[in-house]
Amino acid sequence: MREPASGQQFEITAGAARAVITEVGAALREFEVDGVPFAEPYAADRRPPASAGAVLAPWPNRVAGGRWVLDGEPQQLALTEPARGNALHGLLCHVPWQVEERTAASVRLRAPVASQPGWPVPLVVAVEYAVSGEDLRVTHEVRNAGDRTTPFGVGAHPFPRAGTAATDDCTLRLAASSVLPLDADTLLPARPPRSLAGDELDFRTGRPLAGVWLDTAFGGAAPAPGDDRVRHALTAPDGTAVELWADPVFGWVQVYTADDFPGRGRAVAVEPMTCPPDALNSGIDLLHVEPGETWTGSWGLRAR
Repeated sequence: MREPASGQQFEITAGAARAVITEVGAALREFEVDGVPFAEPYAADRRPPASAGAVLAPWPNRVAGGRWVLDGEPQQLALTEPARGNALHGLLCHVPWQVEERTAASVRLRAPVASQPGWPVPLVVAVEYAVSGEDLRVTHEVRNAGDRTTPFGVGAHPFPRAGTAATDDCTLRLAASSVLPLDADTLLPARPPRSLAGDELDFRTGRPLAGVWLDTAFGGAAPAPGDDRVRHALTAPDGTAVELWADPVFGWVQVYTADDFPGRGRAVAVEPMTCPPDALNSGIDLLHVEPGETWTGSWGLRAR
């Protein structure tokens, strides 16, 4: 029997919650509670459409021209978005990940980032998916397997879904206070971030998605007073909702509205990121990991 394009499928369940993770890209392919979808599903026999559910490391989003500099040494990454001339979404979206641990309710996968053209410091990247109750928790780890400090960023590319409601019938709320203007052709930063106060892109109190088209980087994502998590939400007219929560280190979120998601049409990606597009060049909110050290951060989905 031919293996699906996304490799082996790892189903995890706990009570009413169920998720399916792919071997290729360690991508979230399904998440549902009581049979109701809270992430856009797609078929196992295809690669993730629009990077759906993929792990984005060791950088999320785009690197301009695939060029950046480490310790004074110019680096040239492969241009994986050739039409725009960018290196897109890291180095692990299309490689098979190895299972390290697996239980009925969780799976932990690992993938090495070898020293290579454009990325000279080897890393070991791991991700654990775990379900419980009405929740999916995703924990990322990045370990420096090299001998010098390296910058990096981490992101994820989920397409949350508020049950059976049409995307255009839903309201999106973002815990973001700024927006990074992007060039329409390259989707790279065109100007410094600006405040969302009084801006038409201010989603802090929630806005309907009907007629809204986004491929936009939002910053300043922070927990509400007294909270310890960043919280975004997609809500249907009947109150069914999916919350995307994240550790405060995920201070950026890219929102992308698609009109051609397989079997769905209109769909919305809400992508938690530790840094903005082209951070390997701007240095904005880049993380750094020392030789032998490990960074950890989490985000998740909660059905409501």
